[in-house]
Amino acid sequence: MVKPSSKRRPAAKRAGPDRDGDAEQRILDAAHSVFVRRGTAGARMQEIAEEAHVNKALLHYYFRNKNRLAEAVFRRVAAGLFARVGAILGSDEPLEHKIERVVALYLDQLSATPYAPGYVISELNQHPERSGQLLDAVRQIRDQTGSPNFLAALAAQIQASARAGDIRPIAPEQFIVNLVSLCVFPFAARPLLCTILQLDDKGFQRFIAQRKTTLPRFFLGALRP
Repeated sequence: MVKPSSKRRPAAKRAGPDRDGDAEQRILDAAHSVFVRRGTAGARMQEIAEEAHVNKALLHYYFRNKNRLAEAVFRRVAAGLFARVGAILGSDEPLEHKIERVVALYLDQLSATPYAPGYVISELNQHPERSGQLLDAVRQIRDQTGSPNFLAALAAQIQASARAGDIRPIAPEQFIVNLVSLCVFPFAARPLLCTILQLDDKGFQRFIAQRKTTLPRFFLGALRP
């Protein structure tokens, strides 16, 4: 009869921070929630750790310090605001369809993340270095999606429509800023609008639903000669 070996098997290695497959994503999700809710100045690493269900050591393992985590969150939020818009504006669709799609996209996206515009504006005002990070996020989206130079494509389309007499001439930069601003403003100024217009949460949702129809008509009307 063979005697069982007296040698002990080596203990299984304990999973270190780098073996926790979803810890980094949980931390980023939690930080996203906390930073957007409180801003960089008001966010606390302990609150983020608690919301992510990790200890602070793991938090620092992945992101080292609050500044690095804040930058990661800003890039993520900024990318979310601009994702897919460049592809729409650079496509071959008629200008009217582009306007309708951008409005619908922004209003749906901002309804799901209503604090994002205020957060991005606040970060850009309080942290000037965020401007470069915003540009990097937009470039990364373009590179990852293989989107064309949407600004040049949009400029050519606007010029062609203006020559045909369908719209008045407008610089593509002004076109984009005007359109995006009209989408973003109600969310950035939501407390003010709800006070002035006496809207509760459901009332604001109805206001945004109506805006999906009225805003494209208003914008196109302003472009007509």
